[in-house]
Amino acid sequence: MRIATFNANGLRSAASKGFFDWFASQGIDVLCVQETKAQAHQLEDALFRPAGYHVAFRDATTKKGYSGVAIYSRRAPDALVTGLGWEAFDEEGRWLEARFGRLSVVSLYLPSGSSAEARQAFKFEVMDWLRPKLRELLASGREVVLCGDWNIAHTAMDIRNAKSNEKNSGFLPEERAWMGALLGEDGWVDAYRHLRPAGQDYTWWSQRGQARAKNVGWRIDYQLVSPGLAARLEDCAIHPEPRFSDHAPFVVDYGD
Repeated sequence: MRIATFNANGLRSAASKGFFDWFASQGIDVLCVQETKAQAHQLEDALFRPAGYHVAFRDATTKKGYSGVAIYSRRAPDALVTGLGWEAFDEEGRWLEARFGRLSVVSLYLPSGSSAEARQAFKFEVMDWLRPKLRELLASGREVVLCGDWNIAHTAMDIRNAKSNEKNSGFLPEERAWMGALLGEDGWVDAYRHLRPAGQDYTWWSQRGQARAKNVGWRIDYQLVSPGLAARLEDCAIHPEPRFSDHAPFVVDYGD
């Protein structure tokens, strides 16, 4: 099983850069997209609904053309969960869970706090509220893959310039500690770090200056998996080229 996660920074924009041609060539079974930046009725063209895939969208309703998540899958989901019960979070289009038997694959878009203090405060509020929800999901007995843009680089290995970013949203001590708690006492497994213990690859680059050309990046796109899936992790790859977005697709292979 091959699962991919990708922040498109606008699915229509990524499509115009050839994303769906790339997607068709990758043998992906489930694709989780973040930042569709569109409403479902704007994505009815066949380009956005490739043959052989089922697609589900969870759009933002609070602000059109903002946020939004999607899941493409070869197999039709048995069920879809489009929110977790908090309107402020759900209506920004940040959670979509597809259930296939005992397996849940989630497309998650955690808020960014870089634009304003109020958004950072909301991000912290989301983090506090979300952690017990994720614990409940693990305790449910389901196998889970949490795909998405978490807007947090966990350790200094996950960011090019750690020291100079210690006071910036996405690498704040509180954010990193929260991520560490998910991967520590809560029991989630970071698929990339499990497979690449010494890896220093990135999934996002600022669009300012020469960040991408100089590989001054952050690893903020993850697949966190339930412990039972960790033994099935076989390989992974980040695809910085071709460029479809300021993020790169992250693909993980799971064995049977």
